[in-house]
Amino acid sequence: MERNHKVVTFGEIMLRLSTPGFNRFIQINNFDASFGGGEANVAVSLANFGVSSYFVSILPEHEIGNAALNRLRSFGVDVTYIKRGGERIGIYFLETGVSQRSSKVIYDRKNSAISNMKTEDFDWDEIFSGKHWFHWTGITPALGKNAQDTLKLALIAAKKHGLTVSCDLNFRNKMWTTEEAQKVMNPLMEYVDVCIANEEDAEKSLGIKAEASDVESAQLSEEGYAKLAQILKSKYDFDTVAITLRESYSASRNGWSALIHNGSDCLKPYRSTIYDIQIVDRVGGGDSFAAGLIFSFLQNKNGKDAIEFAVAASCLKHTIPGDFNLVSVEEVEKLMKNGGSGRVER
Repeated sequence: MERNHKVVTFGEIMLRLSTPGFNRFIQINNFDASFGGGEANVAVSLANFGVSSYFVSILPEHEIGNAALNRLRSFGVDVTYIKRGGERIGIYFLETGVSQRSSKVIYDRKNSAISNMKTEDFDWDEIFSGKHWFHWTGITPALGKNAQDTLKLALIAAKKHGLTVSCDLNFRNKMWTTEEAQKVMNPLMEYVDVCIANEEDAEKSLGIKAEASDVESAQLSEEGYAKLAQILKSKYDFDTVAITLRESYSASRNGWSALIHNGSDCLKPYRSTIYDIQIVDRVGGGDSFAAGLIFSFLQNKNGKDAIEFAVAASCLKHTIPGDFNLVSVEEVEKLMKNGGSGRVER
């Protein structure tokens, strides 16, 4: 596929240290090391789909920073705009849950290179020249005031250059409070064209709650989420609202679908196919959904086709260890067409 669409993502790539298999932190003598992070995950997914993706961040000038840079390059992500500096890369530790035991994440990201960014670190006019789409998540402004100020400049420049802007609200309660998030996130919504959320993001980040749903008991009200999408679109004048719906039967098995509401073919909220997933690794599931949605819109797909592609792409991500969604367009389309029988391909 010709790489004629250019997407910029902005955020932190982290070192991921996960326990092997389903071991607990207190059991292990070693970790499996890889890299990941919301916006980097989107960049990798898009590169795998044939989109020219550019990741903007800051990485320290040492071997671990080089390893992260090389990992992104290996998947075809353009790292031209990654600034080198700072002393450390952020780390997150992952204990993968199974059955009724939830996964756990511990962050070690204080004073990471990107958290100490300055507004003058990035020339957004240069970065956005000739680009088509800008994607960010609520994780980036949660890094602190420097990140919030830099992101605001990026959003102003993105709109000046005519880019479509998408935001995955991505609330992280280990990074900031709901009060802090709402104070920062609400004003930034004026720059967003495509808003992506999950079952709790709208409530925690924007103060708007879905009615009659309890994700912990696997009870989701499609009507409640449809109303939420309508409220979000009306209040913030988004072009599109996409909400992922996760029915958590256990840490190992989820129902996975999404709902879309836009101003063209989905004038009323439309719910996608529902997949019953046996989970290998759910980290990055929302990012793979965002990438699938962005890719679909860049291909001029309508809302229904876009949400079906995004859900199928993220369904496949749940079967892959690590943050990155390492699937092709053809594999996603095959799942959409034939379903998920899991038969051996010979």
